[in-house]
Amino acid sequence: MLTRDTFGYTVQARCTAADALALLSDLTRQGELHPLIVRVRRLPPRPGARASYAITDRLAVGPLHFPVTYQADVLVATEDEIVTVARQQPATTVRNHTRLRPEPGGLLRIDVEITLSAPAPLFAYAFRQARSAHLALATRLGAALGEDAAPAAG
Repeated sequence: MLTRDTFGYTVQARCTAADALALLSDLTRQGELHPLIVRVRRLPPRPGARASYAITDRLAVGPLHFPVTYQADVLVATEDEIVTVARQQPATTVRNHTRLRPEPGGLLRIDVEITLSAPAPLFAYAFRQARSAHLALATRLGAALGEDAAPAAG
């Protein structure tokens, strides 16, 4: 049985939508932001994907650390929206839906919604890891795109 939940955050950055799109839609650059990623390798695009990647994270369970490799696809990458889906065995999926909206004063609003589904026995661990990593990524994202503002979690 799969369990599913969603979390989100918002970041404001002093950059263009094109700058944010370039950073967020190129998963080879996610190592700059995502605290668990240790390696990203580009793959031939899967059917329906604009780009595909093999990503290796370094996860921890107590004092033990172990690598986990999964596949991620960029499905949508436009001036106002990015959709990626990451799949890991067994039956774990992370869907990232990012919306980019210009705001007054030269700011860009970046709204991110993460939906994770995983088998019930793994869900709590996977959700905690994903939420912690993506909120750390949000903090780094503002700085990487030119604004030091802290993200707002949703």
